[in-house]
Amino acid sequence: MARKCKITGKGPMTGNNVSFSQKKTKRRFLPNIQTKKIFVPELDRHVRIKMSVRAMRTIDKIGLMPFLKKQGLTLKDVVS
Repeated sequence: MARKCKITGKGPMTGNNVSFSQKKTKRRFLPNIQTKKIFVPELDRHVRIKMSVRAMRTIDKIGLMPFLKKQGLTLKDVVS
């Protein structure tokens, strides 16, 4: 299962853990991905989407279909 947002494309990033002695070891920064069921009034049904919490906040603000249009996606591209 890939840790990737279906809408924004956010995925894991890499970086370093830095100890007090400045010794560096590799680590991963994972995005906060959640599976969410959203009601789409245009289709009059619920859809289940894996997305980041940042995408959820934007969808709450402007709605799913306008956000997908802004990202250049269709509902078929993001439904899991």
